Amino acid sequence: MATSPLSALDVAFLCLESETSPMHMGAVLTFTARGPVDAGTLTAILAERAARLPKLRQRARAELFPPGAASWAEDPGFVAADHIHHVVLSSLYEPDPLAAYASRWIAEPLDTSRPLWDLTVVTGLPDGKFALLLKLHHALTDGAGAYAVAAGLLDGVELPQRIPAPRRPAPRSTLDTVKDALGTAWDQANETAGIASSLVRAARPPLSPISAPTSAERRLGFVRLPLTELRRVRQAHGGTTNDVVLAVLSGALREWLVNRGHRADGRTLRALIPVSVRGRAGGGLGGNKLSGYLCDLPVGEDDPVERLRVVRRAMTRNKAAGPSRGAGALPLLADRVPPLLHRLGTRTAGRAAPMLFDLVVTTVPLPPARLSLDGARLAAVYPFVPLAPRHAVGIAVATYRDSVHIGLQANGAAVPDIGSLRDAVLKSAARLVDAS
Repeated sequence: MATSPLSALDVAFLCLESETSPMHMGAVLTFTARGPVDAGTLTAILAERAARLPKLRQRARAELFPPGAASWAEDPGFVAADHIHHVVLSSLYEPDPLAAYASRWIAEPLDTSRPLWDLTVVTGLPDGKFALLLKLHHALTDGAGAYAVAAGLLDGVELPQRIPAPRRPAPRSTLDTVKDALGTAWDQANETAGIASSLVRAARPPLSPISAPTSAERRLGFVRLPLTELRRVRQAHGGTTNDVVLAVLSGALREWLVNRGHRADGRTLRALIPVSVRGRAGGGLGGNKLSGYLCDLPVGEDDPVERLRVVRRAMTRNKAAGPSRGAGALPLLADRVPPLLHRLGTRTAGRAAPMLFDLVVTTVPLPPARLSLDGARLAAVYPFVPLAPRHAVGIAVATYRDSVHIGLQANGAAVPDIGSLRDAVLKSAARLVDAS
């Protein structure tokens, strides 16, 4: 049976898995149907397409050597339909039945003995809509790879092609080859030491105002912002659309802190912002190719325009330094740790996440083209990032067509009402737009 090894970072995500900290990414996609929704037809289409995607047919298998390692292997009992479910929602008992159901759905861990994904078709939504709920374990892929998997389930999206093998380099002497190998190893060792040193310097007491007790309960919130308004802010004040979104989130977290009885003035919240290095690393669309930046979100600043300026300066410094330096590059460091050490200590290290950052804010890349499923147009897509242990909230952002979609995932024990944070995002965006 053909196998392919998990990287050390992929193994780390498997080791972080627990009942209270499931390490799967999620997405809630809503579609506008042209006629009656046939759940049986949708399930059959999804099963047929999922069966063609190699990553969805594989499960993680432990290896004897090297110690602690794992590989992807075809699941001999794989049946795509076993991973696809259908539920019919009613609006009689919940103000937002889709968010309420999705909150329970995302809290359920994936079975790590099977292929690490799950799909649920949700019907019964108003206005002729239906939803597709997708889970992918983070060991399987990162955000960019997750899009490639999801795209293979939709209409008319060509599956990613294998990257052609590089041209064979011109013959070189053995001495030159050894010199290059030693030089590369030396550079990587220096880079690794620099990241480790930055991690030690960046650590601080775990006294975050948004830390949370351990809980398996989750709350999801959906926020949709007009892209034209955010671009108008960017044109008025500079920076990128992502900078504008981070400024909006900073303002929302400020109001949310105040509403929870915390002092906001003079405070920052540190965000880990994952960065794809897939283009630099090469290879296919499987596995994790990640680094990251740390950005101190200026929740202590009341002026929305000044918040944007602070975020712009911080992100400009991060980009100038590059994704291979600083404490935010901890995924690169994790990818260079032997798998056995992840098996022994990653879960303990994961519980120390609040010493380094307060929340994760990630961006999921989507294409500008209109997407559909069985002819029904994709109306909205809300991504969700796993919650690190002892974190109260995680935020994922996706831009699709004319909107920025923000998925809020919260620890249910710490945040019983996700609506207050959702409303704070809308208010923060309105203030920044009005100031522009």
